[in-house]
Amino acid sequence: MKALVYKAIGDVKLEERPKPRITQPTDAIIKLTKSTICGTDLHIAKGDVATCIPGRILGHEGVGIVDELGGSVKGFKKGEHVLISCICSCATCEYCRRGMYSHCKTGGWVLGNTIDGTQAEYVRIPHADSSLYPIPEGADEAALVMLSDIFPTGLECGVLNGKVEPGSTVVIVGAGPVGLAAMITAQLYSPSMIIMIDTDQNRLKVAHELGAHHTVDPTNGKAEEFVKGVTDGKGCDTVIEAVGVPASFELCQNLVAPGGVIANVGVHGTKVDLHLESLWAQNISITTRLVDTVTTPMLLKLALSGKIDPSKLITHKFKFEDMESAYSTFGAASKHEALKVLIEF
Repeated sequence: MKALVYKAIGDVKLEERPKPRITQPTDAIIKLTKSTICGTDLHIAKGDVATCIPGRILGHEGVGIVDELGGSVKGFKKGEHVLISCICSCATCEYCRRGMYSHCKTGGWVLGNTIDGTQAEYVRIPHADSSLYPIPEGADEAALVMLSDIFPTGLECGVLNGKVEPGSTVVIVGAGPVGLAAMITAQLYSPSMIIMIDTDQNRLKVAHELGAHHTVDPTNGKAEEFVKGVTDGKGCDTVIEAVGVPASFELCQNLVAPGGVIANVGVHGTKVDLHLESLWAQNISITTRLVDTVTTPMLLKLALSGKIDPSKLITHKFKFEDMESAYSTFGAASKHEALKVLIEF
């Protein structure tokens, strides 16, 4: 089969690989029909993720068709269309029983990280019964690819951890796909105001079209002044960090209202400063989380009923044989005005 392989830092290539085989009775082999590229895949290609070694097939998102099932898999049948979760869950270990699937003792974020992933014609999915979701006939499968990772990430790590509630104020720093997914799902909880901050003018335009009340470019150094100006000098109740660099986390600390929450979503590869000299008496909370995908069933219902439309974040489509070009486009997202790229097999 063809697969997109992390060869070395800065080097990903399509190459021939053996088709995966069932290794545990709880496994399934899925024939991919659609996939995508995540910002985390770019981090891996840059050598930022130590757990992912050269030679790994990348990818942790996608939809496909059940090709083969282990003897213990009871919830699916061959030929069924399924959504692949970016997190594999055994559903029985201590962490899974607490709803922390991301810390599953025999799963978690393994696809495209510690085992071969979904940017291939076939993929082996561990714990298939609790790591796959059936797709009803006639569903928009391209849209559902966005539910593998970015929508549960934005909702769980941003909106739910950030305690967005009716009438609250929300500011999101970072209008990439995850930041926009957080903004879309925040609207399910009826905040009175959503502010989006980013340096990319196209992404700010998209944020406004998708429901942001205000958009701010922080390059003039006046983002804090603007946010305080529209919140009676208080700042926002929920501040979602969706970039993962020291400057964005620093800005978040200046935007949070007393009693508010800073919900970190971004993947940080270096240390950041925490200004407790300013925050120690502000009654704030800071949360971190790796997505658990516990909200995927709810998001599926919302997408299938038309309450949310994840397809609005798809800006580019590529055939799988053009996967290397897709990486080049997504890696220069601002130049190409790219949000999510859809890979079709």
